Amino acid sequence: MPLLDLAQVTAGYGHRRVLHEVDLSVDEGEIVAILGANGAGKTTTLRAISGVIHRVGQITFLGRSLLGSSASDTARLGIAHVPEGRGTMGQLTVAENLQLGAYVRRDRAIATDMDRVFSYFPVLKERRRQYAGTLSGGEQQMLAIARAIMARPKLVLLDEPSLGLAPLVARSIFELIGSINRDLRTAVLLVEQNAVAALDISHRAYVLEAGRVAVSGASAELRAHDRVRRSYLGY
Repeated sequence: MPLLDLAQVTAGYGHRRVLHEVDLSVDEGEIVAILGANGAGKTTTLRAISGVIHRVGQITFLGRSLLGSSASDTARLGIAHVPEGRGTMGQLTVAENLQLGAYVRRDRAIATDMDRVFSYFPVLKERRRQYAGTLSGGEQQMLAIARAIMARPKLVLLDEPSLGLAPLVARSIFELIGSINRDLRTAVLLVEQNAVAALDISHRAYVLEAGRVAVSGASAELRAHDRVRRSYLGY
């Protein structure tokens, strides 16, 4: 059974449908990428999973239906959503943002996990008393991912983690995502405009076009797919 499974999911905003009968799955410990042009439905897919928009069809996580679940419900079940634009709390310090990420937890290992997060993101340890709003764009993206990890999620939904970042900073973000996936076995569903980087880091990928799955398969196979190469990889 997949960790996350979408079957015939339709979703949108008001009367406007964006997703049309989408089938998608993520296995435990897997990185899955969603590719597509602007307006294809990538962000809407993540929002449908996390419960912030209306959706119909079947969405199951750990065998449990998410239909009818709110964003706070999905967070408690083990899904962390890092939205486009990062969404850090600028008026709080780095340490306070990380503590906020652990709000759904009731165990006593939060301090231990914060030390682990700092091992992945040493710059955040240096800036732990600094207000999040004063961080650079790359540091804010690191903080957004680190805050998600503090919830000990089984699945992280990442929306455009490289958006607006310099190429070297973006590369370091992708390397950190890969390390977290390998070390913690945290599954990742990644929306990313940089298709080359997304296919390099992911195990499988889906290409959305006009709210429908146009192509899907192993990332290595999609890198060689003529349609994907021409439309998204630029060669």
